[in-house]
Amino acid sequence: MLTYKTYFLGCGIVMAGAVLGTAAAAQDRPSDGSLHGVVALGVGVMPEYDGAEDMRVIPFAFGDIRWRHVNIEVRGLRARADLIPNARLSAGPVIGARLSRDDADGAVGLLPDIDTAFEAGAFVGYRFGGREGGVGSLQTELTVLRDVSSTHEGVLATASASYYAVRKPDFSLTFDAQTTWASEDYARTYFGVDPASSSASGLAAYRPDSGFKDVGVGVSAGYWFNKSLGVVGRVGVNYLVGDIADSPITDLGSRWQPTAGITLAYSF
Repeated sequence: MLTYKTYFLGCGIVMAGAVLGTAAAAQDRPSDGSLHGVVALGVGVMPEYDGAEDMRVIPFAFGDIRWRHVNIEVRGLRARADLIPNARLSAGPVIGARLSRDDADGAVGLLPDIDTAFEAGAFVGYRFGGREGGVGSLQTELTVLRDVSSTHEGVLATASASYYAVRKPDFSLTFDAQTTWASEDYARTYFGVDPASSSASGLAAYRPDSGFKDVGVGVSAGYWFNKSLGVVGRVGVNYLVGDIADSPITDLGSRWQPTAGITLAYSF
């Protein structure tokens, strides 16, 4: 089942990040510190909610704005600032939002609604190897976010790696992988079923613990018609693991969580 909802992509750093990295890697950058970057808008698909089988269509937007030694990256409902003026090391604050679960179908729809969560934290990354322009480099990152809105009151830590396989003036290709650890509070908010909710929904009561929630892989590609205009797209999939995969909410949905998006990108 495919539904449409007016949401911007907020399903994680890696999906938008890999697309963003592919777009940025494809373009030459000025060395005088002047304002430059890439912005893109398109359409994507993602699961209706964490653990769902049904998919929803979403607007897919991102931006990468650089000025002097600061790089501001907007990735759907998440934004971060790289404050380290170093070609290999990157670090800075991250803020973002996690979409609500308030109109699910079936038994999951009988569970308590979950409000939009607002999260804040930081990331650190390091790029290994690579030739001129980043070809052959491995970009590794660790992002830690904590709920600051009292929605799930949990913590998520995502480790990711991206490999820049191709970087040409008109084409770029990136492969990535990631895994996320989730705290007990997060797991029980989104995948737990307390006794009262069990009675209301018919789902078995379930109390997941903290642990790794998923592993994922993806591929991103960009094609540039000229120095300013291009098309950037991505396909990827996460696989739920651990206690989250054993949740009755996941049993009604799917462990496989695919995502995809395509955008028209503008470089300036």
